[in-house]
Amino acid sequence: MEERTRAYLRGRFRDYYRRQNFSLPPEAESREWGYITWSAGPGTTMVRHNALLDLGDFDDFLARERPQHVYFSAGRYDDPGAGSMSEKGWQGSDLIFDLDADHLPAVTLGEDTYAEMLGKCKAALERLLSFLERDFGFRDLEIVFSGGRGYHVHVRDGGVQDLDRGARREIVDYVRGTGLQFEALLESEAVGGSAGRKSPARKRTLETTGGWSARAHRHLLAYVDELLAMEEMEAVERLQSFEGIGEGKSKAILRAARENYSQLETGNVDVHPAVFGLARELASSVVEQDNAPIDEPVTTDTNRLIRLPGSLHGGSGLAVRRIAREDLEGFDPLIEAIPETFRGQEISIDVTDPGLVELGGDSFTIDDGNQTVLEYVGVFLMARGRAEKERE
Repeated sequence: MEERTRAYLRGRFRDYYRRQNFSLPPEAESREWGYITWSAGPGTTMVRHNALLDLGDFDDFLARERPQHVYFSAGRYDDPGAGSMSEKGWQGSDLIFDLDADHLPAVTLGEDTYAEMLGKCKAALERLLSFLERDFGFRDLEIVFSGGRGYHVHVRDGGVQDLDRGARREIVDYVRGTGLQFEALLESEAVGGSAGRKSPARKRTLETTGGWSARAHRHLLAYVDELLAMEEMEAVERLQSFEGIGEGKSKAILRAARENYSQLETGNVDVHPAVFGLARELASSVVEQDNAPIDEPVTTDTNRLIRLPGSLHGGSGLAVRRIAREDLEGFDPLIEAIPETFRGQEISIDVTDPGLVELGGDSFTIDDGNQTVLEYVGVFLMARGRAEKERE
């Protein structure tokens, strides 16, 4: 990035910060604060180990320093401004989740557009929230668009604050479905026993109301519904794509599913051995489709710094936005995260990496060389390293 571009962005970030009134996180004075400056040359300069008091009046600090990125800690400390983590005196930490579109298995880098990547990331966010709200019962959640290519969730329930890294790792493993075994999802009960039998029969069922067991049940029932809607030979051919399921087992599965559908609805997977085998085969796809592909080190790190809502992302020029839970479905980051400061005027830039830009509800194909564009488009391209500010 050339100096004139850096100077322009510094100036416009300052204009943005002059107009903001920030809502800081709870117990902000007990958290560590950090920021990245608009430094020249390769790499970045992180200024950290600051207490809020070290920065002075926070709004004045942002307008004065006009940082490229602003962070605060998940952790709270006795002395957040101490120069080493061992000296800070840890009190507890929020539980932080980070979803980055660049790292999602569903995203194809180089093919998916920015909007498509963010759409897939939002779908992953909904899956994550299902775990947090339904499986864990967390209530004190803050959802944030990162300003870049993903979303953050801050969990502040009292029960998470004292969790160490090991306990946080267990939560990570759960939402990722790591090491999930089909047999562990089953409930087993004795049925049909008699006084003369030492070992009564067992009925194995999937819980239908919550957890990974309910997810596995939902996938099984949806798959069975698809099979029963097909012509029989088509369904048989589809079932034979599973290893170990031939024509005979395929027909047995279809027959058992038709005759015992109400039992399947209640979670009973022991209506036929072949149906049980199918349920086991489908379990691996449940994890693949329903897990939340979070950035694991972020969640396990009790000292993590995370972006401040309301600040600007120096790699996009978009704002880090809090999102109310009821507004998430309709939230479009490429519209709602555009700062008002950058709307309503045009600027001239020198485009070095032409191509598609999706912002403000529109798609723009930007050509190489000197171009006059809407300012928020220009800021985005300059922050992404795709353009320089045109010489005046």
